[in-house]
Amino acid sequence: MIGAIIRWSIKNRFLVLIATVFLVAAGLYSVKKTPIDAIPDLSDVQVIIKTSYPGQAPQVVEDQVTYPLTTAMLAVPGAETVRGYSFFGDSYVYIIFNDDTDMYWARSRVLEYLSQVAPNLPSSAKPTLGPDATGVGWIYSYVLTDKTGQHDLSELTSLQDWFLKYELQTVDGVSEIATVGGMVKQYQVQIDPAKLRAYDLTLQQINMAIQAGNQEAGASVVEVAEAEHMVRATGYVSDVEDLKNLPLKVTAKGTPLLLGDIADINLGPQMRRGISELDGKGEAVGGVIVMRFGENAREVIESVKAKLADLQRSLPKGVEIVPTYDRSSLIDRAVENLYEKLLEEFIVVAVVCALFLFHFRSSLVVMISLPIGILSAFIVMHWQGINANIMSLGGIAIAIGAMVDGAIVMIENVHKHIERTPLTDKNRWQVIGKAAEEVGTPLFFSLIIITLSFVPVFALEGQEGKMFSPLAFTKTYAMAASAGLAITLVPVLMGYFIRGKILPEHKNPVNRAVVGLYRPLLNLSTRFPKTIIVIAITLMASAYYPMQKMGSEFIPPLDEGDLMYMPTSYPGISIGKARELLQQTDKLIKTIPEVKTVWGQDWPGEYRNRSSATDDD
Repeated sequence: MIGAIIRWSIKNRFLVLIATVFLVAAGLYSVKKTPIDAIPDLSDVQVIIKTSYPGQAPQVVEDQVTYPLTTAMLAVPGAETVRGYSFFGDSYVYIIFNDDTDMYWARSRVLEYLSQVAPNLPSSAKPTLGPDATGVGWIYSYVLTDKTGQHDLSELTSLQDWFLKYELQTVDGVSEIATVGGMVKQYQVQIDPAKLRAYDLTLQQINMAIQAGNQEAGASVVEVAEAEHMVRATGYVSDVEDLKNLPLKVTAKGTPLLLGDIADINLGPQMRRGISELDGKGEAVGGVIVMRFGENAREVIESVKAKLADLQRSLPKGVEIVPTYDRSSLIDRAVENLYEKLLEEFIVVAVVCALFLFHFRSSLVVMISLPIGILSAFIVMHWQGINANIMSLGGIAIAIGAMVDGAIVMIENVHKHIERTPLTDKNRWQVIGKAAEEVGTPLFFSLIIITLSFVPVFALEGQEGKMFSPLAFTKTYAMAASAGLAITLVPVLMGYFIRGKILPEHKNPVNRAVVGLYRPLLNLSTRFPKTIIVIAITLMASAYYPMQKMGSEFIPPLDEGDLMYMPTSYPGISIGKARELLQQTDKLIKTIPEVKTVWGQDWPGEYRNRSSATDDD
């Protein structure tokens, strides 16, 4: 069968070349459209339910919100693990699915079960689904700074929440914009308890009065002078005076009692449970951009940076957007370095082939078929949805050395045939076909065996499978493509490129030098076979001790250029003291000359503080 394929390819060489052109075009398109990231996504398929229950203690949140949600989510199809966490005023439930579950199918199932349990929750508890992202969705972050000092923290927070957040959510591939730190401005009503008792009022009555005084109502339309006029009652609170003038009741003397008579009303910050700090200089408002599941991280980051540059022109004078984390630098360094190594490996293979074949035109067959095989692997990668990262590209790098074996063996066999039968225009394709058929079948199956060598890697599960399966997939695809090209394209290319004077193998100076070095060693091995076996076993046994002393890592160290520092403090520490410690820590880290920016964050829980430092490239 292999011989028939080779004969058909040579007979229909024009169709083979046309098919190769389409294959190259599809490969280039796939290279352009394949998502690029630094490392594979090892995250589980998970859905997060966040429930806000304002003002409630963790135990109350656990009993009334977290426990009912976790027990209901245990019945979700495909759910392997359900974890619940209760904090002051917030509940988080994580539903982890098996790896074969589609992300959006999982979200729809969770939403279905959530709709069943939501009516049983307290009325003030509002459950929502988390973003459709994974654990590596954090791709970019920034802070807003005002060097002029004309805008306070609450104004910067308003810019983030009501301007930047909504504009950035329109970027393709962005799942969520999370605000970090800042101050939310609110109206604060401080009631005098003595006056509350004196006027025989309750807090519930005051709360109802504020709600009733902060709403609008429609009253249909009236016809005046042959025109319709819409009637509405405007009642939204717009400033502190509006709140002060809200009526509560009428006193015994017939005078209205206003809210300002029993309470001090002013503007102030909402109670905070977290802060953000930049470079040890003080608080700052930050934003974290989370990428949607399955998107191209590199393209999303570029779109976000372009959008931020456009939005910068609309910000008030003096307000700047300062990047604090940008994963594109890691992606570029990792992928570009691997691309450079692939290019270097390709050049080395081409040079070695040219030296040992000692015929430049023959080496062109290898130099042309090799990149076509790589492009073929990219086509399947794009179709399967595998990212271009250090693992998937590493699989191609591993395969390059074996991918050229088929072409080299066929070329050498053609050279042997040419020594016996010189090529002419009449017998060219007959000689090429005969030489290719002679080694085609064993060569094809040897490449297929190499192709199947990484099949055991596909048996890995969990994080190991997610890490190494891209490498196994791409290596397998590249080798399979080289096996197919060896019996289709390579014979055609040999017919066109193997021309001119070809030195016999015994006249090739490189081959003669290698054989001259190899033959004495071969003779020595055949004369003393037992000694050679003992030496080999001894060398293998000597590796036992070093192997026992070697450390092990799941993946090699990756210099991202960003460091995370997470000190711990007492869970009950106040936000003011936490801010002081965070600022001091950031200021010390910023004194290191190599540090470009230090962005510190603090939130409630066991790990109160976190600072991230970015290298100055």
